[in-house]
Amino acid sequence: MSVLSRTEGITCRLNNTGNLLSRTEKIGYGLGDAASHIVFDNVMLYMMFFYTDIFGISAGFVGTMFLLTRTLDAVVDPIMGHIADRTRTRWGQFRPYLLFGAVPFALSCILVYSTPNFDTEGKMIFATITYVLLMLLYTIVNIPYCALGGVITADPKQRMSLQSYRFVLATAGGMLSTVLMTPLAEFIGGSNRALGYQGGITILAILACVMLIACFAFTRERLTVPTSYQSNMWDDFKDLLHNDQWRLVAGFTILNILAVSVRGGAMMYYVTYILGNFGYFAIFLGTYSVGNLLGSALAKPVTDHICKVAVFYWTNLILAAISLGMFWVPLNSIVTMFLFVFIIGILHQMITPIQWVMMSDTVEYGEWKYNKRLTGISFAGMLFVLKLGLAFGGALIGWVLASVNYQAGATTQDATALQGIVMLFTIVPAIAYLLSALVSRHYILRIDLLDKILSDLKLGATKIR
Repeated sequence: MSVLSRTEGITCRLNNTGNLLSRTEKIGYGLGDAASHIVFDNVMLYMMFFYTDIFGISAGFVGTMFLLTRTLDAVVDPIMGHIADRTRTRWGQFRPYLLFGAVPFALSCILVYSTPNFDTEGKMIFATITYVLLMLLYTIVNIPYCALGGVITADPKQRMSLQSYRFVLATAGGMLSTVLMTPLAEFIGGSNRALGYQGGITILAILACVMLIACFAFTRERLTVPTSYQSNMWDDFKDLLHNDQWRLVAGFTILNILAVSVRGGAMMYYVTYILGNFGYFAIFLGTYSVGNLLGSALAKPVTDHICKVAVFYWTNLILAAISLGMFWVPLNSIVTMFLFVFIIGILHQMITPIQWVMMSDTVEYGEWKYNKRLTGISFAGMLFVLKLGLAFGGALIGWVLASVNYQAGATTQDATALQGIVMLFTIVPAIAYLLSALVSRHYILRIDLLDKILSDLKLGATKIR
């Protein structure tokens, strides 16, 4: 049985949330994720290759390091979300972390691409320490950033518009970082690839720092939690896990990031050893990134006419079918593979903003159903599963490469290694997308229920079970 109750502060929290957001604020918010993607996309696409072929660490160790350090970092996410939920400053709850975290975050990017002349054991220790530091500072900046999107507005259409701007700019930031990284490295370092990569990331990290500060300056927090709200982190975490819709979003989030991280991490190996030309990588990645830009821009107009839950489900099924089809493409069909990658770029990025809007919706759903708003820890949980997926993706690449006897830096690889690379690029993402579609079938927060939830919250009514 359910009852309706009054909740302190809800009415004032939702005042003026239906106002249209300015384009400047949407762009400002998007710049924050553009900064984050300078690191996030580099980690997915370059770090494994950088560690194995430039810094000289074994693929097996890197895979295990990715799993352990990213899992450890993911455990910190709920702590950061708990802290952010209780932060009260004259700048708001979440925005101050963007301002004060920008410079340390940029410095950690530069440090992780450093290559001191240590022995093998020293390199392993240095890589682990600097990678953990990078992920920790990413957490300190990115969890408040993600939560910020949930308090700028509660209007579903404005949220979709905000997230569409976010991912257009995030994709542009990731594209800027990943497409320019190799040319910058060659320009700065020449034959010294280690120097080149560090110089390239230095330029990009400075740009990311400026973007984070701009995000702080151009955004505004409109939804606030009463200052009387108090509970411990463990209670918040248990309440979050009670939210059945949050659990569903977490489930398909980890599957979608697993798909993109495995394919992205395997891309360098695929173009080098399957297509036979390392130079294709920048073009391959550029093709995928242009597709991402189009997909981000399509999210809002598509969901204006079709239910976002249906779009998410069917797009995942199509991605699974395309990924499976890529396995059967002849290895010399380069043009066909570029076309596939372009289409995947469009479709994957089209559902990414939808995924984040669905996460924002679970915050209102949790407040409505359980009388407790958990913005920070909800998005911390989202980052937790993202990093968990990234950890498993990186570990899977390392383990598969080690199991198929991949030889780092070799001119050619044997047939078993080549088959392993192809499967990482095609079959593994196909399975992940299929499972994501199946999980999303149980998501219930469609527009009619969301309208009721927002209406109840404006009246100060919550549904307690």
